[in-house]
Amino acid sequence: MLLEFHATFNLHRDVMPWVLSQGAPDAIEKCSRTLRIINVERNENVLYTWKGREGFTNVGLYDPLTKQNEMLYSFDREVNIVSCSVNNEKTLLALSYCNPMCETQSRALSPVSRYLALIIEIKPTNNVRVLKAVDSSLRVQFLYPVEDVHAYKYESHLLIVSEEKYIEQFHVTVGYEDGNRVVMKTSGLIPKDRIAEDFVWAQWDMTDQRLFYVIPKHSSCVLHCIQFYPEGTFNYVFEVPLEIYFVAEGVSLINLGYEPPEDRERGKPTFPNLQVFTNKTGGLCLFYYQPPKPLQELTYVVAFLHKGCSKTFKVSPAIEDSQQLKNLSFINIDGYVAVYLPDHFLHLINTRYPDLMCYHLFLAGGNARISGVCSDCPLQSVLKTFVIEHCTGILFSVSVNQAQLLKFLTESRLDCERLAGLHCFLLHLDHQPHWETLIIEWICESLSTCTTFDPIQEFIIASLHKSLSLETVYLDKLLPYTSVPSWNKNIDGVTCTTDITDMPILKIGKFKGSWEKFHSELEYMKLAQQSFIYSNNLQRRDWCKLISQVDTNEKRNYVYQRNVLDNAKRVLLNMNTGKYDKRIVPLNQEDDYEQKDLMGLMMVKLKDHLSQHLHHVGKNKIDKFVLDFVSKQLDLVCQMLEVVWRKHALDPGVLCVDGSGKTSEYFAFHVMCRISEATSRMCMPLPPGFQTLHLVLAVRCLPLGNFLHYIDNGALPLTEAFVIKLLKELDDSEENEKLKCSIIIRLPENICEKVHHLWDHASSNNYIAMKYVKKLLFRLHRREVISQSVTGRSPLYINFLPLNYLILMLSEVEDRALNPFEEDNIDAAFLEEIALKQTSVLLNLQKC
Repeated sequence: MLLEFHATFNLHRDVMPWVLSQGAPDAIEKCSRTLRIINVERNENVLYTWKGREGFTNVGLYDPLTKQNEMLYSFDREVNIVSCSVNNEKTLLALSYCNPMCETQSRALSPVSRYLALIIEIKPTNNVRVLKAVDSSLRVQFLYPVEDVHAYKYESHLLIVSEEKYIEQFHVTVGYEDGNRVVMKTSGLIPKDRIAEDFVWAQWDMTDQRLFYVIPKHSSCVLHCIQFYPEGTFNYVFEVPLEIYFVAEGVSLINLGYEPPEDRERGKPTFPNLQVFTNKTGGLCLFYYQPPKPLQELTYVVAFLHKGCSKTFKVSPAIEDSQQLKNLSFINIDGYVAVYLPDHFLHLINTRYPDLMCYHLFLAGGNARISGVCSDCPLQSVLKTFVIEHCTGILFSVSVNQAQLLKFLTESRLDCERLAGLHCFLLHLDHQPHWETLIIEWICESLSTCTTFDPIQEFIIASLHKSLSLETVYLDKLLPYTSVPSWNKNIDGVTCTTDITDMPILKIGKFKGSWEKFHSELEYMKLAQQSFIYSNNLQRRDWCKLISQVDTNEKRNYVYQRNVLDNAKRVLLNMNTGKYDKRIVPLNQEDDYEQKDLMGLMMVKLKDHLSQHLHHVGKNKIDKFVLDFVSKQLDLVCQMLEVVWRKHALDPGVLCVDGSGKTSEYFAFHVMCRISEATSRMCMPLPPGFQTLHLVLAVRCLPLGNFLHYIDNGALPLTEAFVIKLLKELDDSEENEKLKCSIIIRLPENICEKVHHLWDHASSNNYIAMKYVKKLLFRLHRREVISQSVTGRSPLYINFLPLNYLILMLSEVEDRALNPFEEDNIDAAFLEEIALKQTSVLLNLQKC
């Protein structure tokens, strides 16, 4: 039950009590039998019809916002309504019906047309005008403004679709009299436009006011699209050839009225199940399914028109009755389309990122069941995330059940299922703090079970893409959306083959809204051979160069270095600290020059990358985006640590290096190891204090040998803050002295100079003395050394010539003697003592 169906409208629950209250208690059975949905408008208003007392046929409307019903029109006789629509202001009603006189007479003797299309004034004069009188079925549909505004309330625009294979648009002008009384102003024939003709299939997209239709051409078909606008204008947007064949006569109409199942089946040819779905990121997909005549494997094709490819999926469900295949449904969930065959399988197809098979979820058996849905009739998508069940008269809103998805993730044993579920959770669902916490907990507990992908990397990359990539057109093409570069294996239960298809031919020059995003998808596909995706590896070489310059004291480019550090400061100030005012993770603000270099370098590289491709975006906007991108990375790491700390009730005492770690600290240390490993592979910075906290947990949790092994292999980079804490908080017991000495000898040069004066120990004294001697000897020019009698030059004569010569040289340049732990001056006597001790150690005369 991964999909959650919520009944937003139910005929028998929301309408039947009101119908019975209209004074027809003696017609309960007839009302119940004839009550059915005939249309769902863009504002989710539901139009329905029923036959009541004395043979009246009624049209009613249910408003989901007010949860109120109202009568729109009533015929004083029984008529079979085929289609119905009401305009946005609810002042005009259009409907088509089968003339009842033709039901009792033969077609040859019938004196009147079989089908009529009417437009009716319903506020309040009920003036009726006939728009069409023909012998083929008609469908009517008012256009709705994409935005719910009343700028065009004096003109309504109506589509009439005929099964004689033409589509017309009528322009109806209305006026207001006596306050709210509406009358049609147009006298004579109502102006109309011929929109399309000779089509065999048409689908109305109520949400975005688009019409898709297919026209046969030679041995294939061509899909066309028309975009309608509130003022009654329209544009032919695109056309694309399809390798689909319509062999049946007549037309197939989708979302243009809903006939009863018995009428739909009776005398109708069998058409392929063909539907078009769009999503808010510019994706446009065509789903095609032709039921096989003999019982064999079930095949359905998905043409990703925005990607220039199609995928053919094959499933082999255990089906005994071929009638069950007619119940296959396509359900739009915006970003996914579910292919659902009741009691057999549920296939969630990722329409936004269809490239990798590991992002499609295929469920069979108990996992595929959808509770509360009838398994004997197909579902029809009417609006985005809404489906209608004709046989019961229920309108469902559809969403992915986050609790069930998390349960599915927990119980999954295959990496492809885990990756698809995690991707769905991160990219396609609305994040709430509760669910974010649960998914992070799952990630931390599944680090060792996922072998083909890193869930931490997927969490960081997908979350960044989700939160930032929709800010401007083309941006989602420049940022990675996944940590998995490729996936060549099929998923269990379904096989897939991929083919290249023709790209749509655009008919318009200016693109707005979703069409602008669709155009960007097509433009990207034309240049698909180039790699536009930003990779952190772009900065790895430059970052390594910066670090090597620190280690070798190589002179840096001052302007470039200042730019890097300034960017790092901006990142740290922009981190979302407000969200974590009550944070419990002891991440102390500290200077970590390597991480600052990486932050600033990422800012520089990402700016260069985006500026190269986003020519239409201003510099300030790119700067703000890059700043948010890098800051968000650090925030995501902090968020993961917060979840771990809160779940395991870790207290600030973990920052004490003197003590042994608990089980919860071992878990936190393991998670931090995996975070450090994941970010290192992505060449991504860590938040300030992360590495120091990681080192403290390592000291508490690991034996000395393991701890030093982590340091030697680069898994635990030493930080100045950690070494200072270690030297200050630990006493000089034998065990602690061994730990300190092991750390001291592993310190990088830039930290050694800052921490040796904190520990009065032989190893620190040796370092101070040798550093000072090296410095003095470096400054001393050879020709300034004058050979003199040893006894005449120094009172510190010792019968050891190398030492005497050293003391002589130092005395030549020593002007004053100060405390060896202050500034840069060393007492000569102190040097003598250290040198003698060091010599004794080298001669194995004593231990260090």
